[in-house]
Amino acid sequence: HVQLVESGGGSVQAGGSLRLSCAVSGYTYSSYCMGWFRQAPGKEREGVAAIAAGGRSTYYADSVKGRFTISQDNAKNTLSLQMNSLKPEDTGMYYCAADPVVVTLGWICGRKPWDSYKYRGQGTQVTVS
Repeated sequence: HVQLVESGGGSVQAGGSLRLSCAVSGYTYSSYCMGWFRQAPGKEREGVAAIAAGGRSTYYADSVKGRFTISQDNAKNTLSLQMNSLKPEDTGMYYCAADPVVVTLGWICGRKPWDSYKYRGQGTQVTVS
């Protein structure tokens, strides 16, 4: 049974930082697509960052480029999202997702819609004021 469990959300002032984690259990994902999505109230869910090829290739949405860093720890089966210089518009529920397709380019994972990811977490709330 595959499970993705997010943690690390919270409330922070603008300019602050948070680190989100996604614990993956039930399968080894090292070469698969992994991604972070977010959904703000009243808005559609959007892809924020993605990673492929065992962490060698990443993708970022323009809105977070230079501020967020996605990474994965294959030994711990954990996906992380370091978020710096947070802005109020970063507020939302953040979700991690995984899809067991072997992809070498992060942008391919980044273009995958939420519904195409086979495994999806329940989310963690991030509030920036």
